[in-house]
Amino acid sequence: MLVVRSRPHRVPGVATVPRPSRAVLAALSAALVLTALPGAATATATAPAAPPTAAAAPDIALDRLLAQLADFEAIADANGGNRAHGRPGYAASVDHIQEQLDAAGFTTERQEFTAGGTTGHNLIAEWPQAATDDVLLTGAHLDSVGSGPGINDNGSGSAAVLEVALAVAESGLAPERRLRFAWWGAEELGLVGSRHYVDSLAPDELASLTGYLNADMVASPNAGYFVYDENPEIQAVFADWFAQRGVTTQASSEVRGRSDHAPFDAVGVPVGGVFTGAGQAKTAAQAELWGGDAGVSFDPCYHRACDDLANVDETALDRNADALAHAVWELGS
Repeated sequence: MLVVRSRPHRVPGVATVPRPSRAVLAALSAALVLTALPGAATATATAPAAPPTAAAAPDIALDRLLAQLADFEAIADANGGNRAHGRPGYAASVDHIQEQLDAAGFTTERQEFTAGGTTGHNLIAEWPQAATDDVLLTGAHLDSVGSGPGINDNGSGSAAVLEVALAVAESGLAPERRLRFAWWGAEELGLVGSRHYVDSLAPDELASLTGYLNADMVASPNAGYFVYDENPEIQAVFADWFAQRGVTTQASSEVRGRSDHAPFDAVGVPVGGVFTGAGQAKTAAQAELWGGDAGVSFDPCYHRACDDLANVDETALDRNADALAHAVWELGS
């Protein structure tokens, strides 16, 4: 998450169902009388088929998430200890993700930009099956800071988005909306990659975005459960999922405007996401609510070399990946 708005969106009203006219009721009554007469032909009434219900999102397997994080750590270890913008570790991380998405049947592309005098890339992947041209975009920043491998910040979000995308492919999902996934570069330098992407969109492309879901730091070791509150409808999708599992969520000012949802929010795209906290300390009330240590940062290794595989709350990682999958299935259908 970058070191350093809230735009309410109206929820569409529920359409009312018109009452049948008197003429329709009279016709139905006549039909019932006729069928009651002796010798009248009988017919079996067939109830109209119920509308199809969207399939539930699959469970995102924790062992697969941890395997992705182990791969990110191995990439950092082999490339100077980090996966920062402009460094070999970042390029290797893009390769690692793109290979899996290509093999799964996604259409992928790298979007080039410049930050700090160095060329960087966003990785964009789109699932080729959809009923409309409306787009639900889900993303996470892939870069780390230069001081460490960035396994929680933001290998955790990158792995969650990747495994949700792979679950889409493995399920053969045919959603209503186009499902697009992104891994942003140079977030740690000022949201550079995501800003570049938003600035590159033509007006019709921007208008097609029905929402953006962000995953940044979703496995902090002293985890909190935070849901972005910029859009009430998207917030409710996440908050309700957690509530059904006995987990109370809160909004967090720590992430507001400081991660890759901010450029989308600035141009009016509905945004949402999940977050487990960064450098702020967990309060006593939050420790009572979620467990963990009061007075200690949500992530004591935030932007440090110790942000490695040992710096991960596996329960938080598992829950947030599953919540993200639920939101993609719910909002994409």
